[in-house]
Amino acid sequence: MTDRVRIAIVGSGPAGLSAAARAAALGLSHLLIEKTDHLSDTIFKYQKGKHVMATPSQLVLRSDCDFEAGKREAILDRWNAQAADQGVNVAYNAEVKAIVGIGDPIPGSIQKIVERRRDGTTETKEIQRLAPPYRLTLSDGRDVIADAVVMAIGTQGNPNLMRVPGADLPHVQYQLDDPGEYNDEHIFVVGTGDAGIENALGLAADEAQGNAVTILNRSTEFASAKAANVKALMAAAEAGRLAIMTETTTAKVEPGFITLDSRDGEVKLKCDRIIARMGSAPPRAFVESCGIEFTSGDRLAFPKLSPVFESTAPGIFVIGALAGYPLIKHCMNQGYDVVEYINGNRDLKPADEPILAAKFAGLPEKKSVADWLEYLRANVAVLEGLSPLQMREFMLDSEVRAYRRDDVIFEKFDPGSSLFGIARGQALVEVAPGVDIPIDQGSIFGEVGLISGRRRGATVRAGADSIMVEVSRTAALKLMSSNPPAKRAITRISTERQLLQMFGAGLTPADLADILDTAEIRTVKAGEAILSEGDLGNDIYVIRVGSMIVEKKIGGKNVFLSYLPAGSYVGEMALIAGGPRTATVKATVKSEVIRLNGDAFARLMAAKPALLERARRDMAARQDVNAFIESRKDSFSTVVDMYSETAKFLVDNGIGEATDVLLIDEHLCVGCDNCEKACADSHDGLSRLDREAGRTYAHLHVPTSCRHCEHPHCMADCPPNAIHRGPDGEVFIDETCIGCGNCQRNCPYGVIRMDSVPPRKPGLLSWMFFGAGPGPGEPSKKWRAKNAEPGVEKPKKAIKCDMCSGIEGGPACVRACPTGAAIRVAPEDFLTVARLGGEAR
Repeated sequence: MTDRVRIAIVGSGPAGLSAAARAAALGLSHLLIEKTDHLSDTIFKYQKGKHVMATPSQLVLRSDCDFEAGKREAILDRWNAQAADQGVNVAYNAEVKAIVGIGDPIPGSIQKIVERRRDGTTETKEIQRLAPPYRLTLSDGRDVIADAVVMAIGTQGNPNLMRVPGADLPHVQYQLDDPGEYNDEHIFVVGTGDAGIENALGLAADEAQGNAVTILNRSTEFASAKAANVKALMAAAEAGRLAIMTETTTAKVEPGFITLDSRDGEVKLKCDRIIARMGSAPPRAFVESCGIEFTSGDRLAFPKLSPVFESTAPGIFVIGALAGYPLIKHCMNQGYDVVEYINGNRDLKPADEPILAAKFAGLPEKKSVADWLEYLRANVAVLEGLSPLQMREFMLDSEVRAYRRDDVIFEKFDPGSSLFGIARGQALVEVAPGVDIPIDQGSIFGEVGLISGRRRGATVRAGADSIMVEVSRTAALKLMSSNPPAKRAITRISTERQLLQMFGAGLTPADLADILDTAEIRTVKAGEAILSEGDLGNDIYVIRVGSMIVEKKIGGKNVFLSYLPAGSYVGEMALIAGGPRTATVKATVKSEVIRLNGDAFARLMAAKPALLERARRDMAARQDVNAFIESRKDSFSTVVDMYSETAKFLVDNGIGEATDVLLIDEHLCVGCDNCEKACADSHDGLSRLDREAGRTYAHLHVPTSCRHCEHPHCMADCPPNAIHRGPDGEVFIDETCIGCGNCQRNCPYGVIRMDSVPPRKPGLLSWMFFGAGPGPGEPSKKWRAKNAEPGVEKPKKAIKCDMCSGIEGGPACVRACPTGAAIRVAPEDFLTVARLGGEAR
């Protein structure tokens, strides 16, 4: 049996249902093809009772079906009723097996279409025939001939699978229908997109169920989740209903257990069930069999589409999640718009047109929204892989501005974590007074703030009249997570600039092309070695994130040699001098390294004598350390052992990711607490330091005080972006803090407290001569309560060490110590064998 329709719509999710409803409203012959026995299988498979959001809120809904935020069940009931009332023609339990064109396109020909209205009358229309009709073969034995095909099949049927040992065990699942089915289980949710977060919240919602729920996030960001979901997740964690593990991935699954690679190393935990929600990919084989091309060969790439959703197969249109638009409101608008276009409406603009038009209104030229989107896409390299539809969504979260020559884009030390793309003109980066480095059209800048969260490292001006796209941190992370070519481009540029900054020696980007073509970024677990003593190899390793320690086996023992923070490199000794590796280098915390091909680096050194000389100097310094240890191994074996144990203790207590740490020499400390009192008196009466807390090894004590981590965990989820890094590396919290407590929960060292600023104390002299006030240091709770403003409860805010930023003389805790017991140091200055050598002498 063969049916003939004007439009065949494949998939009855929000996009397909909206398209079918528009076709029914226009009186177009259509068939909505659904492989299950119900509408909108994606929404149908949402967990029971799930609250469905209607975002983005600023976008107007354009559909013949209603949609507003609400429970899954209510939305499905409404859509079922409306589809029946509107006469939507649905074929249930019918899966499309093939779509094949059955004729040749006839350019410029006019086809007469007779449309039958609901009241039985007909209307003849003339349309330009753009494509051949298509034959759709269905699983129920029917064939359907359609003049146009709308593919709205989504991606949920093709989930990303866990690829670790044991991932095929029966307690690993990729769907959660009803959270209420599970009780008294240890459940791990893998993935922190919207689906993963909502599953975790559902499983932890009822304490009576007794589930121990943990959600795993491979990074510290929640780039692919809605802000409301992230807020709800953090609130649940604060209430103790679930646990969040960031910078954690799955290493192995066994019956009853899960082994994780965490930021502190490998950990094995009890596990009864794993819910894996790691996203999904397009069903590429089927889509390509229909003649549709993709933007690239990446598994997560999307089909090539025109601004009106038409694919590379003329007459086949792709909408919804398969087009890269997963939000329901977007999908429904696309369903409406595509049917309007097929029906001949060429004047209809997308629903987001007014929003985007307002963004482009301040630019110097008058172009249409579509023209500006294409201009930006074509001229900013990291955006080249986006389709016109993805560009629209991308620009909803980004800004575009025009700058005149010499306009300042941002100043050195300005806060900011956005990324800039140069669509026209040039940016000038001031690396020294009067010395500028140009960044030309098509490239990006600001990636340091994006990756590390540090303040701006240089002043950047426009080198010519320019147009720049400012990409928010959220939009940039989402771009990198959903678009592999963009991630590769940003990674390559950031790697190139890190190498240029590190090696100097007059290198240019062109010099590094061969190096970058073979470079590889590796994630290294805590405790994992990137180099092992005695191994062969000549590759160079640059530490991109985290830190490493260097050890050498002497007298059968592993002896600590040095500490390497992010921005260091190792491996040059084997490359220059030949022979096996002379030491072991392993990660102190979860880290990232850039592996540079040794042969390519050797060619670069041969071409750049200054680089070779730099590498030889570094090698000589390391050889001196090795020689010193070897020469003293007998006479100072006890000192060497003691130093190695001390270094291990410090690394185990977070010094591995610190940039500045407070240490107290217990031999010198007299317990006067002047350090705590000085801290409080320098910070509105609230101390950022707990001297007695923390761990001690031998005479060395690490009190509870901020380490100012290289990649601060506290910055991972700060809604008002109130946490920044200052010009001297200090991590501080500004006045925009809203007291949400996310930073306190994310800090692994317990150095952040939530408190309100106490009443103002009388001055020190008033206390000394007249007994006014509570005296030096932090006032007691009793004094605070007695002197508080009646009826006014001050809101709590996050409080942490800021290294006394802006206070003359530096950290008050160090200045106030009468015995010199308190010192603040960078780990690389303290953890060095040179200090050992000085002490030994």
